[in-house]
Amino acid sequence: MEFDLSGKKAVVTGAGAGIGLACAQALAAAGADVFGGARTVSPDLLAVTPHTLEVDLLTADGPGELVEHALAKFGGIDILVNNVGGGVKLAPGFLDIDDDTWRHTFELNVMTTVRTTRAALPSLVERNGAVINIGSMNSSMVDPKLGHYSAAKAALTNIGRALSAEFSSQGVRINTISPGPVKTRLWTNPEMARRAGVTPEEFVAAVPKMTGLSTGEMIEPEEVAALVLLLASGKVRSVTGAEYMIDAGMAPPAHYKRPE
Repeated sequence: MEFDLSGKKAVVTGAGAGIGLACAQALAAAGADVFGGARTVSPDLLAVTPHTLEVDLLTADGPGELVEHALAKFGGIDILVNNVGGGVKLAPGFLDIDDDTWRHTFELNVMTTVRTTRAALPSLVERNGAVINIGSMNSSMVDPKLGHYSAAKAALTNIGRALSAEFSSQGVRINTISPGPVKTRLWTNPEMARRAGVTPEEFVAAVPKMTGLSTGEMIEPEEVAALVLLLASGKVRSVTGAEYMIDAGMAPPAHYKRPE
């Protein structure tokens, strides 16, 4: 199946690297004009599109600023990919997760999406657009060490469904993609390998077994981007308010233990 997004205007948050960059690349390759927002505009993003903005979406005004710049450049928005997120901070248990961690995690994973979507919705309604939120399979996992992160991702999925219930009748499709372990800097960071006492290459190679990926391989950012293309294309217009898991068949074994 080929996707032709010629003439479509897309905004991608967190587009400087990882999943966000892969989404920007895929959308641009399909013919869309892409506006990428990132705290740091990387050379890789500039190779995809000249339409970028260095912006901190954690600030109250950052999301609106990004949408304002995109509207000024493009005149409208057809596709919004809310990719900003993260802040995965392991804790020994629930009692060790302080208020600042809870606040930061929800600001990063929930409020960035709320504010960006709120700013873009008038144009998305006008143009019968699509919103794709990048969540995490942690939204449905129980992990006391990541209770704050899992709760934030569960909230993100619920918000997507609520938005769909309100705006699908106005022509906007809102869906969530929830990946498992994706080969991004979260996992390729040499510090993770150092803590485990192995080389970065050895650590990445061990992740599939460590996290119970039945495919035996980590998820590539381009796989998430391919699903974004499908949901953005309008070829499956009846899909809205859905959550799509892309988890490499993840079934953590009983002895599964996240790296400290």
